[in-house]
Order: sequence, then C-alpha cells, then structure tokens
Amino acid sequence: MPLSKLQGAKLPASADFHVHLRDGPMMELVTPTIRQGGVNTVFVMPNLVPPVTTVDRALDYKKRLQAIEPNVNYLMSLYLHESITPETIIEAKKRGITGVKSYPAGVTTNSSSGVIDYSLFYPVFAEMERQNMILNLHGEIPSKGDVTVLSAEERFLPTLLELHAKFPKLRIILEHCTTAAAVEAVKKCGPTVAGTITAHHLSIIIDSWAGDPFCFCKPVAKTPADRDALLRAAASGNPKFFFGSDSAPHPSASKRGGEKIAAGVFTQPYTTQVVLDSFEQAVENGVLKDEDITQEVVAGFMSKFGRAFYEIGEEQKEFITLEKKGEKIVEILKSDQIDVVPFRKTQNTWSVTWSS
Repeated sequence: MPLSKLQGAKLPASADFHVHLRDGPMMELVTPTIRQGGVNTVFVMPNLVPPVTTVDRALDYKKRLQAIEPNVNYLMSLYLHESITPETIIEAKKRGITGVKSYPAGVTTNSSSGVIDYSLFYPVFAEMERQNMILNLHGEIPSKGDVTVLSAEERFLPTLLELHAKFPKLRIILEHCTTAAAVEAVKKCGPTVAGTITAHHLSIIIDSWAGDPFCFCKPVAKTPADRDALLRAAASGNPKFFFGSDSAPHPSASKRGGEKIAAGVFTQPYTTQVVLDSFEQAVENGVLKDEDITQEVVAGFMSKFGRAFYEIGEEQKEFITLEKKGEKIVEILKSDQIDVVPFRKTQNTWSVTWSS
C-alpha cells in the first residue's frame, strides 16, 4: 500500500499552528480532542465573540483551555482591531502572547470587527517587528464587485507582498494557503514569510464543498491544480510551509443550512491522520510519488518547520507512532449541549498513538 514505510514510524509530536477552539460548550467538547490528533502544541485563534483584543482576555482564555486539557502548549494571539496599539504589542510580548491575527472585515466567521485599511496599523506592525511577534494573515479580500470566493485569496497577495516589503523583518504567515499563486507568493518572499496549509485543503477541491456543506470553509478549496500545488509544497521539505489545520467546529445544524451555512471544517481529532490520508491519496492519484513521503518530510511539515518559525524549539519530549489498522473517523462528536461533525466522517484513517 502507499506510504507502507510509515507503518509503525515514530515521529515528533505534531504542532498545529492554526486552531479554533471556540468558547463555552463547544470549547469543552473539542479541546480534549487536540491530542487525539497527535498534536501537543497549538496556535489559538482569537475570533471569539467578542474578539480577543486585550492581553488579559487572551491569558484568561488560555487558563480556561489549560483547565480542560493541561497537556497541550497553547500559543495565544490577539485579534487585530482598532483598539490594538503599539503599547498593546509591548505588553503582549512581555506577557507571552505569540502573535496577532488579521481578518479582513467580513470575510469569514466572526470577522466583522476586522481590518479595512492595513495602513492604519503600520505603527502596530512596526512595533511587532521590533518585538519579534508574528503577524498571522487571513489572506483574502471581501467579495464585492468582480471579487468572489474563488479569487479573494489571489487578489489579497499584493497586500502580502506590500507588507513584507515595508516590514522586511516582521515575521508574517499567510494562513491556510489554497492556491498555487499563494504558494508562489510565499516562496517569493524572504525567510520571514511562511505559509500554513490545512489538512482538508490537501484533499478537497471546488466540487467537494459545492456538494457538501461539511467541506465548506473560508478560504474555499479551489481547483485540482491548486490542491496539487499545496500537496507538492507540503511534501517539498521547504521550511516556509508547515501545518495549520484551521480546524473550525460549528454545530451540525449550522452546517446543514438555515439562513447561511457556517464556514469551517472540523479536523481537530484527526489532524495528523487526515494529512497522511491526503498524502496517500496523492500518491495513488500520481500527484506525488511514494518516495516523496518520508518520515523526515512528514516530521518537517507537521512539527519541525512550524516550531522553528515560531521559535519554540523542537519540543521532542513526546512522540507519536503512526499505524494503519482500520480506524474509522467518528460520525459525530457530541455532548449534552452541542455537537459537531468531523471532516471525512465514517471514512478509514490512520491511527496515532503516543510514546515517549
């Protein structure tokens, strides 16, 4: 079978540099599933309601997450908002906040308080550059005029290049790349710019979400050529590309319809596993070769490259073992108060076990 050489492979614990853990009952439901996906380090998104715009609120959020699952390293972020000042950045750095997440206003879930004009935040970006903090960009522009969900990312890329040119030492991540153009833009930039790639974007295309709301996310999956470009970037061994799941849980009812279908794909319990499934599928389809997917490649993409960019060290005290033994993704995850449907429900997947 493809990737048979990974059967029984021992790898450093995965790190997920883009997660949505929500709040309240959903937070309580999904946070315990982080380690189930082979992950011990996560970068937590701040788009709660209201958004996390103060250091105190970010640290309070971290405490609540730690109370649910203490065996995870939570890297916290602030939501880029008009209330964020250079002084906020100085305080955030001193108190251990890792980055600042930018959402263009209105492009995705809980982004109504997002950015309209990036130039207004130049003093903030300059201080982030001085403090060595990371700017995490949701790389889309709002859909209006001739801009649609299919072109929103590519039309954002000049903004990425402009920010990098103006702040060349600022560490910037283009989050959840979905296009070949995004991959090339990240490559074009210097070493302070990287891109994250999700598990689901390594397998789905336009037709996937057009026919299945549980594959609908923002940014949307694009063409087969775009998906293949993401696969090649993830398997390239290029440290500018690493894993960020953008796992985004929504109650199943909000994914099935109503006035508007919620944007988000929930992969958290199976993040490492779904990446392996996607690599395996790519080998079967001839997009990648079996020899392309080595233990070193998987460890780099899933763990080492992201940890290095975030400057948090290797953290190789924990390891995971990969096996293919007929595990199936559950159909639904639920508590007494809420439920969520995982990506690729009921399908076979790899298994992950923890080891020291």
